[in-house]
Amino acid sequence: MKNKLSDLLPEFPWDRLEPYKRTALAHPGGICDFSVGTPVDPVPEVIQKALAASSDTPGYPTVWGPLELRETIAGWLHRRVGAEIGPQAVLPTVGSKELVAWLPTQLGLGPGDQVAYPRLAYPTYEVGARLCGAEPVEYDSVDELDPARVRLLWLNSPSNPTGRVLGADELRTAVAWAREHGVLLVSDECYLELGWEAEPVSVLHPEVCGDGHEGLLAVHSLSKRSNLAGYRASFVAGDPVVVRELLEIRKHGGMIVPAPVQAATAAALADDAHVAEQRGRYAARRAALRGALEAYGFRIEHSEASLYLWATQDRPCWETVAELAALGILVAPGDFYGPAGARFVRVAFTATDERVAAAVERLRG
Repeated sequence: MKNKLSDLLPEFPWDRLEPYKRTALAHPGGICDFSVGTPVDPVPEVIQKALAASSDTPGYPTVWGPLELRETIAGWLHRRVGAEIGPQAVLPTVGSKELVAWLPTQLGLGPGDQVAYPRLAYPTYEVGARLCGAEPVEYDSVDELDPARVRLLWLNSPSNPTGRVLGADELRTAVAWAREHGVLLVSDECYLELGWEAEPVSVLHPEVCGDGHEGLLAVHSLSKRSNLAGYRASFVAGDPVVVRELLEIRKHGGMIVPAPVQAATAAALADDAHVAEQRGRYAARRAALRGALEAYGFRIEHSEASLYLWATQDRPCWETVAELAALGILVAPGDFYGPAGARFVRVAFTATDERVAAAVERLRG
């Protein structure tokens, strides 16, 4: 078969980690897996009940979801991030990774167009560009970019992998650049509720974007803040014209969030108590792992938000991965997120308290 779509894509990064995972699994005390960052704590009861109560839904749900769901999303955006937004400007999605991967295609981008994303970044930004034949472009500053070719500009704050938070001034600069050049700006804000040493700001906040959301989208996920990675619950919000265009395209493609998950999403966004409880768990795990890593000889950079510690021993990341795997500790090599991460590892603190304690003991020797 000629011109397979898969030939356009980079090697799936997690496949490269498998030999080190086998090493870590062989440790007598078992593996402490801090690589992927998948939630391990229970789905909050209020969300489970909402899902179960909606399980008898034999009919087709809609791509846009019921008005009540979109009003709940809009209400959360107003309450939590200060956005002045209505239900016509929000759209549920089948997990945020799906949206990131297929957004350039759904927007009609292709050869000759550029998709720009931070130099250290979630790999799916590049994948999304390659899937539609556009050119992926890394940047440190928007001033480096060619405004005549960039059609889609990704921001990510708090950052995956570094945990860096962009301040309101940095966000305003990016918004002004994108609007001046007619570039759609999409802000991946999936870790916005997980700030530790900084308070993340949404691109939809009036202090960043002014009185409207023209040319702007924000992507949010419930995977981490509500332990819903298995539900694929997320949404995109912002410019109502762009949201409407995406709605029409996604209706044709059948990209529908299941009705029980729509109900669970509404319940999750209406309840702040479980988020505070989960934040408390993560804060304790973060403090324990950070202290142990620093005592072992790591330097932690950024990491003021998100669910990761961006750590370095100032040597090639795969050497660090191998050393930690011998201790039964699995982490992600920094070059998964771009060449600029080649001397870092990403350590997720999403493991159980017991596994975190085991890793701390091993690191402290």
